[in-house]
Amino acid sequence: MSTTPDDLNAWLTGTLLPGWIARAFDPARPGFVEYLKPDGTPEVGDLRTTLVTARLTYVFSHAHLLGVPGALAAARHGFSFLTSACRGTDRRFVHSCTAQGEVVDGRSDFYDLAFVLFALGWFMKATGETQALTIAGEVMDFLEGELAHPAGGFREDTLDTQPRRQNPHMHLLEACHAFAAVSPDPRWLTAADRLVQLMRKRMLDADGTLGEFFDEKWAAFPGPRGLIREPGHHFEWTWLLYHHEQLTGSSKARETARRLHAFGQRQVDAPANSSRLVVNEVDPAGRVLNGAALLWPQTEYLKALVARIEFEGDTNAAAQLEQHLRLMFRHFVDAESGIWVNQLDDARQPISERVPVRVLYHLVLALAEVCRVTRGSASL
Repeated sequence: MSTTPDDLNAWLTGTLLPGWIARAFDPARPGFVEYLKPDGTPEVGDLRTTLVTARLTYVFSHAHLLGVPGALAAARHGFSFLTSACRGTDRRFVHSCTAQGEVVDGRSDFYDLAFVLFALGWFMKATGETQALTIAGEVMDFLEGELAHPAGGFREDTLDTQPRRQNPHMHLLEACHAFAAVSPDPRWLTAADRLVQLMRKRMLDADGTLGEFFDEKWAAFPGPRGLIREPGHHFEWTWLLYHHEQLTGSSKARETARRLHAFGQRQVDAPANSSRLVVNEVDPAGRVLNGAALLWPQTEYLKALVARIEFEGDTNAAAQLEQHLRLMFRHFVDAESGIWVNQLDDARQPISERVPVRVLYHLVLALAEVCRVTRGSASL
């Protein structure tokens, strides 16, 4: 893989985003491509998921705000497919459909809906069009009216799939923050506050580690899955909680962000982790359960470091950010093409597999945050 670009902002807006608009968006093809082959060519298929449609609608909306030519047309293309084909005749979003809009999996999925809201918030930010806000209100009404769980939070989907997860709640918080930036309606920050309180009360253990899988009443899910801690999610929550404090003035949000970051940082700095990459899974004591390294946790570590720089003035985080950017480009992202290796095994060798387009959301948001806070200089 190639090294970090000298001008990260120029690479983001001049190489990564234009390249992905060309790969993922075709005005004559409904929706977006879901995967690339390992050689970077799109996989041609008829399946379209609400998740990928929403994530790329966000990406191209953000790209338009960054001044990338052609991004607004791509965002409108995604918005149109998302709010028509991905939404059934009953106005509920389905999990997947064909390019022609025929339902493949008709369940309404909480994780999907969090990203639908996130995409709608960013599309409204990019265009000022209030149709997105109207649809978002309907989605929140559906979540609160039909997926709300009596023990707090929301059910996984309309099939009541188990186990319950923290992950979709985290992304709903992210979506609420996006709408708080474009709408004066207090429901968004009210919902965000409830989600932060739920995380602190039900998902965070006494040692400051964040569980992934839970039973109906928010007890750790039985068996090995109940022990899983993902450092990537610790970092993702870190970034969100610092921004939650900025939006609401919550000192408890900052306190929790510090605890989550500390746990994640210990995993990066662990003596056995010579690569200094963020591993996929550990247990509450930091023992490695899955020592492979996906790309997305690396991007979330970048966001956490940026938040530490922005909100704490953390000079150590600035040095760590520069180092981890270089590691990410060395091991995962090709600076010439903007294509990535999605995962390294525990020996830090690339796992040859298709490239999931959904990960573009992680990469773009992380690099945009790095550029926003550091003015785009790879040397920081």
